[in-house]
Amino acid sequence: MAEWKDCINDLKGVVLDICGVLYDSGEGGGVPIPGSVEAVKRIKASGLKLRFCTNETQATRDKFVAKLQRMGFDISVNEVFSPAPAACKILKDRGLRPHLLVYDEVVPEFADVDKSNPNCVVVGDAADNFSYKNVNEAFRVLIGLEKPVLISLGRGRYYKETDGLKLDVGVYMKALEYACDIEAEVVGKPAKMFFQSALADMGVEPHQAIMIGDDLVNDVGGAQQCGMKALQVRTGKYRPNDEKHPTVKADGYVNNLAEAVDGILKHLGE
Repeated sequence: MAEWKDCINDLKGVVLDICGVLYDSGEGGGVPIPGSVEAVKRIKASGLKLRFCTNETQATRDKFVAKLQRMGFDISVNEVFSPAPAACKILKDRGLRPHLLVYDEVVPEFADVDKSNPNCVVVGDAADNFSYKNVNEAFRVLIGLEKPVLISLGRGRYYKETDGLKLDVGVYMKALEYACDIEAEVVGKPAKMFFQSALADMGVEPHQAIMIGDDLVNDVGGAQQCGMKALQVRTGKYRPNDEKHPTVKADGYVNNLAEAVDGILKHLGE
C-alpha cells in the first residue's frame, strides 16, 4: 500500500478492467470473482467516479453489460469503454470500409459502417473464427491494398476463462503485421487515447485516477503511460512472474478487487 497511497488523497476516479477483475468469462457467461460485485457497489457509494475499460470484443457493449447486470453488477452501458464503438468512429471519420475478422456476436456493432469493397481490416478476439481460411482471407485483403490499414481491437496475448487460458487477438494481429510488413493501429488498451477517453468522461486528470486490472502490460502499463497510478490484481490472467517483469511494475499488487477497494476507502477515510 505504501507505494501507491500517495495518490489516494487526490483520488477522484477509478478505472476498472472487467474480465479477470470483475469476473472470469467462460461457459454459461462466466462467474463473478468473489467480492467483486460488492466492491463495485462500495466504489459508487463512496462518491468516487467510476468507469470500466475493457478490450472485450466477443459481444456488443449492450449485451456485455446486460450479462454483467445479471451477475449482480451495478454497471451501465455509458460507463463502459470498449474497442468496437471506438473503432466504428475511426472508420467513419476516415472513410474506411472494413473487412471484419471478429467474433460473430460483435458484428452488429459495425452495422452502420460501410463494409463494401474493403480498404482496411479490423481484427478482434474472433475465437473459433480464427481459422486458417479466415486469417488468410484477411491477409489477402491487406496485401492487396496499396496502403494496408490494420486496426486491432486490443493487442492482448491471452486471457483467462473458467476452463483455462485462451489466446487473444494480439497473437493474430502480430501474424498479420509480420505477413504484410505493417504495424497495426491498436484501438483499446493499452492505447493512451482509450484511457484518456474514460478520464475525460469522468472529468478527472490522470494523477487523480487509479486503474485496477489483471493485465500487467495492457492495463497497468497502459494506464501508467497515461500518467495514472495502477494496481494489478492477482486474479484473472495474473501470473507470479508479472511481479518480476523487466519493464513494467505495478504501483501495487492486491489479491483481488475487494482488497484494492478496502485499501482505497480506508485511506480516503483517514
